[in-house]
Parts: sequence; C-alpha cells; structure tokens
Amino acid sequence: MSVSTTLWDSADYLETDEDIQHYLDACLEEAADDPAFIVYALSIVARAKNISQLAR
Repeated sequence: MSVSTTLWDSADYLETDEDIQHYLDACLEEAADDPAFIVYALSIVARAKNISQLAR
C-alpha cells in the first residue's frame, strides 16, 4: 500500500489581510531569530497577494 501526498503551498490559503497577519505573527513567534525564515515567509505573502490580485 503506497501513501499519496500532495504539495502544500501556504500562499494558496492566505486569502485576506487578516490571514496574512496571523501567518506572519505565527512565523515571528516560531522563528523571530531566523532572518532567512522571515524573508521566506514574506516571499510567501508576496506570492499570496499576487495570486489574489490575479484572481480578481
């Protein structure tokens, strides 16, 4: 029996400004001392904003 997985993209689930705020708060809480992680989180937010603008 094999296990089936799918790719997870956080940007797909950041639909509102409130979602983004909670996401960034959680990222800062988990890794405030890791600048690379914060940059990565901001890149996800940037992609999420672009995706939502394209959908409109």
